[in-house]
Amino acid sequence: MANLLGLASFVSELKAMRTNLVQELRHVDAALAVLGKLNVGSTYSKTTRSFSTSARKRMSLAQKARWGKVKGDVPKPKRIISAAGRRRIAAAQRARWAKMRAGKK
Repeated sequence: MANLLGLASFVSELKAMRTNLVQELRHVDAALAVLGKLNVGSTYSKTTRSFSTSARKRMSLAQKARWGKVKGDVPKPKRIISAAGRRRIAAAQRARWAKMRAGKK
């Protein structure tokens, strides 16, 4: 019977601890509510990180390459023409159109 009396005191101690913890939790919740109104804790929602188009493209290609290694097929990088090459192509196209217009006259 003495064993049950010791157990009863232990249960009452646990109930008291639980009550204290519930009160502390209420205080923490109240503090978080106040801080939430001040927007102190939400620093990440305030700041936005933006990347340039070229940075996003590089990140995309890097991710595709990583997946390609896993799957076994690595995508070929997109071929980019230089500005001088674009000017040569545009000049040749203008010459073709000029030749075509001259032929119509």
